[in-house]
Amino acid sequence: MAEPTALSVVTQFLDRIEGRDRSAIDDLLATDLVNHASPLQGREGWRAILAMIEHDLADLEVERHHLFGDGDGDMVAHHTTLHGTHVASTMPLLGGIAASGTRVSWTFMHLWRVADGQIVEHWATRDDLGVLRKLEARHTLEA
Repeated sequence: MAEPTALSVVTQFLDRIEGRDRSAIDDLLATDLVNHASPLQGREGWRAILAMIEHDLADLEVERHHLFGDGDGDMVAHHTTLHGTHVASTMPLLGGIAASGTRVSWTFMHLWRVADGQIVEHWATRDDLGVLRKLEARHTLEA
């Protein structure tokens, strides 16, 4: 049986995660996943990240803009926007900001590396400033 492509692994992971299927974490993330975008590492780190996002942003919707792989290589690029209502502030980014009920959009660029059918590395850039501006929380940037 042929090894799945990096693009097929990441697509399956995103489809399942966006469908709230958390078993995708154990099935498709390496135990020792290196997350270059967060101090939270591995599968447990990913669970914690998703829990914070889902806790802080109610009515969460995912808009996937672009998803493409490097042919037969091991890298996949992913551009997405999360839309949700700010109802809590457990994420470090939102620390100290009172729940506002404001609808926000948070854009990400992800880069995933796949080996042996599992995601082994993750990088991301995020439009944190856009979220903070929407929440009128510019004062947190001065601290």
